[in-house]
Amino acid sequence: MSTPYRLLRAAFIPLERGFDRLFGPSHNPLNQLGALGIFFFAIVIASGVHLYIGFDTSVRGAYSSTEWLTHSAWFLFGVERSLHRYASDALVLVMILHLLREFSLDRYRGVRWFSWAIGVPILVFVYLSGITGYWLVWDRLAQFIAVATTEFLDWLPIFGEPIARNFLTRGSLDDRFFTLLMFLHIAVPLALAFMLWVHLQRISRPRIAPPRAMAAGAAAMLLGLSFAFPATSQGPADLGRIIGRIGLDWFYLPLYPLMDHLPPGLLWTLCGVALLVLGLLPWLPPLRRPPAAVVNLDWCNGCGRCAEDCPYAAITMAPRSDGKPFERQAVVNPSLCVSCGICMGACPPSTPFRRTPDLPTGIDLPQPSLRELRAMLQAAARTIEGARSRVLVFGCAYGAAARQPDLPGIGRVMLPCIGMLPPSFIDHALTRGLADGVLLAGCGQDDCYNRLGVRWTEQRLAGTRDPRLRARVPRERLATSWTARHEAARLAKDIADFAARLAALPPAAAVTRTSVPETAE
Repeated sequence: MSTPYRLLRAAFIPLERGFDRLFGPSHNPLNQLGALGIFFFAIVIASGVHLYIGFDTSVRGAYSSTEWLTHSAWFLFGVERSLHRYASDALVLVMILHLLREFSLDRYRGVRWFSWAIGVPILVFVYLSGITGYWLVWDRLAQFIAVATTEFLDWLPIFGEPIARNFLTRGSLDDRFFTLLMFLHIAVPLALAFMLWVHLQRISRPRIAPPRAMAAGAAAMLLGLSFAFPATSQGPADLGRIIGRIGLDWFYLPLYPLMDHLPPGLLWTLCGVALLVLGLLPWLPPLRRPPAAVVNLDWCNGCGRCAEDCPYAAITMAPRSDGKPFERQAVVNPSLCVSCGICMGACPPSTPFRRTPDLPTGIDLPQPSLRELRAMLQAAARTIEGARSRVLVFGCAYGAAARQPDLPGIGRVMLPCIGMLPPSFIDHALTRGLADGVLLAGCGQDDCYNRLGVRWTEQRLAGTRDPRLRARVPRERLATSWTARHEAARLAKDIADFAARLAALPPAAAVTRTSVPETAE
């Protein structure tokens, strides 16, 4: 992992550990940044619509109506103005954290480029929406923003006349400006909502709402800030006076101090280069993608489980093309496939209980294939022969198992995603006497690198999702450890505790080959 990734991960790790201890993995805010952003955006939209009822879109009425909303009708609008302000700031905060965290986890390249690329204009539109909102108040801060922005825009050769001259004297501004400004402040969030919808299009089952307890806590926090530190104006705008000291919102207005110190051309260049680099990051450097999943129509019965379980909508069901007596067949879009193997783990023929050496299945990965997975299982089992407590670990390449050193009595099989593992492999390992216990080590809970691998695995083990783990498998010899890459010490403890529990159990009676035929189950 390169230096930028390591530095960002080093910054996020203590935060993640702290939030895990405080709230638990399922309510860790860092695992819900995208959903929190949508939640805060919804608050901004709802509060903005209500505030618009009492707002006067005129030069003379903008400031006075805002003051009336803030002070005279504080019980109806004043608190809501503050809520609107703090929800907007929270939106920027979680948006920036979401961008940095996805970058630190290398979850922005490959098929994820689309969501990242759409995220760049989303970032721009959020700032445009916030800046136009500050203009509407028409206080001294709004005057500063208006003058600085128009002077900055006038550097571009796109206007017939300088627009900054509309702010030179007290009588140079008319009501049409505020009508246009209000239109922009409504149109930009509408465009932003559409872009958010597009942002989620290539994600199967996107998380668009945080857990209820987290949403309630976030709303309570914003309300507390609104009562404790109500948003107020900074005195009426006066185009006949030069603005002195003002208070800035550093969430939305960090570029404005630079406008006083850098030439407009240089600042435009810096902003353009920053956005260009940000947009091109998924291809800098190019990602070497593993081969996509492959459908074998001889073994595909069109059940649709692979398409149902794919986190990236890379699999669709199409009419049958080979004449077999099934209605549908799976079709893989290689440009969307990340080779996580979750589809192979969902396919009914993906089982090691067969004599054929090739182990064909309905949908398979070229690397590692189902046949290679069984070979890896058998090789790992040989490394722990004779150990007192033989523990077989199926680990995710993006979790703590990838950093776990080899330990005596512990065999490891590494997978692109824990969701790739068919439950029949657990059955095979335990009932064939290949191990005394099986531990599944996936990514952190509610933070799976491939989004749904941990969730589908839990449901398969619980028997609520196909393919189900058979009832004959002794659950006391099965354990899970959902641990992120930085939690190697926790995984080591989970393995040691599991081995100790196995040592206290009576010897396992392996099922003989004659009692379980080597046929697909």
